[in-house]
Amino acid sequence: LLQASGGGLVQAGGSLRLSCAAPRNIFSISDMGWYRRAPGKQRELVATISTGGRINYADSVKGRFTISRDGAKNTMYLQMNSLQPEDTAVYYCAARSSSTRPYHYWGQGTQVTVSS
Repeated sequence: LLQASGGGLVQAGGSLRLSCAAPRNIFSISDMGWYRRAPGKQRELVATISTGGRINYADSVKGRFTISRDGAKNTMYLQMNSLQPEDTAVYYCAARSSSTRPYHYWGQGTQVTVSS
């Protein structure tokens, strides 16, 4: 339902910017976030941002990744700098209509591969 884009192949130390767009027929979105799943690992939270701009990051990406959103466009971004091979994963964007609900809108995932 959500459209994620911006993944690709980059060398260690490089940067990528992911985008996530929600369709216009989703009228109410509260929190949005990015998750990732590396090969052989469970899905993990990368970053979240609320409607009011409250932000949380996984410790592994603090200082390197920046999450942002454009509420008017129902669009979210993830600027990823200083990428490392351990950041290689499929990145998924997610959203929910209320902070009391689990994330229930999901994107199809975009592959990020970081070579050493």
